[in-house]
Amino acid sequence: MFDPRAEAMSTDERAALQRHRLWGLVDRLVAAGGVQGRRLKDAGVTGGADVTLADLRGLPFTTKQDLWDGYPFGMLSVPRDQVAAVHGSSGTRGRPTLVAYTKADLDLWAAMCARSLACAGAVPGSIVHNAYGYGLFTGGIGIHQGAVALGATVVPMSGGMTDRQVRMLADLRADVLTCTPAYALRLGEAVAEAGVELPALKAGLFGAEPWSAELRAAIEAVLPIKAMDIYGLSEVIGPGVATECLQQDGLHVNEDHFIVEAVDPSTGEPVEDGAPGELVFTTPTKQALPLLRYRTGDIASLTRGECPCGRTLVRMSKVIGRADDMIVVRGVNVYPSEVERVLLGSGLVHPHYQLVVDRRAPAVRLLVACEAVSGDPRERLVHDLHEALGLTADVVVLPAGTVPRPEVGKAVRVVSWDDGRPPLPGLS
Repeated sequence: MFDPRAEAMSTDERAALQRHRLWGLVDRLVAAGGVQGRRLKDAGVTGGADVTLADLRGLPFTTKQDLWDGYPFGMLSVPRDQVAAVHGSSGTRGRPTLVAYTKADLDLWAAMCARSLACAGAVPGSIVHNAYGYGLFTGGIGIHQGAVALGATVVPMSGGMTDRQVRMLADLRADVLTCTPAYALRLGEAVAEAGVELPALKAGLFGAEPWSAELRAAIEAVLPIKAMDIYGLSEVIGPGVATECLQQDGLHVNEDHFIVEAVDPSTGEPVEDGAPGELVFTTPTKQALPLLRYRTGDIASLTRGECPCGRTLVRMSKVIGRADDMIVVRGVNVYPSEVERVLLGSGLVHPHYQLVVDRRAPAVRLLVACEAVSGDPRERLVHDLHEALGLTADVVVLPAGTVPRPEVGKAVRVVSWDDGRPPLPGLS
């Protein structure tokens, strides 16, 4: 552990720490007078002394729309001249979501990413090959500064230039790889194509997109590693909010800094531990842009209890999907990760696929485009998908190499077909 005292803290001690930090957050939000402070006052909260941890579930939510409405600096809780950096989302769903950091926020972020790397077995002196993108996206710089804080050696590759990535992995003998899971799969295939061996590589931290246990198995089949999940989002801090340890049994949430809840995405009411819900985070120690009950849109479940690794932090499951990524086909709700689990679990197709939502007619179709290992798996996959989803999907088997491979960042898993031009060759 990077910080054993915090990561293995007793439940009572952590609750007392969270309560104290929550009081301070509420005091700061009320004093700042922004949208979050006004909502607290409207709810009858005049300061931190009015709030306990049990009261948290009754306080107002914050949403991405609030950040957009306050774009770019309208939700700051510190003077603008104390902002040391700005990061944000890529803006694929609209304008970028910008998040500001003070120097203390950057130090906190580095410590959280150092915890994440330690979860994967990294130690001072480890070589971390960092193929997350650098820039406004938080992945690259977050892991970079975490490696520095841990005392590891970081190789700042960023994304793309796959042949060079393979060369650097081999020449510098990295023991930890960090990138998106889709790109890890691409790198593993490129390593095999190049006939390169990576005897030093032991672990990978892969995040920034939902991925299944079946994709984990596919990655571990092409790279000599344990593949672990890392979770974060720009609005909360970036990567380092939660991470799987070597047990690979849930992601440890750094709840001394990020108070997590799971709520029903429709009603906002809490769900029981173990049940899927929308993750909601409160960030009591962030300075520039602290958030109270931020609705992430990510669907996962929470589990409590000590892990065999010794950490006592609450664990979240892998993200099942996003509330806004859910596909509705003829009244059936489908998350892409559910389809991935069936496809990759069958062993009949390569781990590259794309879901095509055919909207050209009033009756929407779901086309599952994949590449067969051998033979024709369509009948079996149609059956298995119907059993798992309660939906009849059209399985389309394409020639090897047809489904796009990501060279930078996340894989595009879902595309829409709205006119006569097919988004992939071979569709009809």
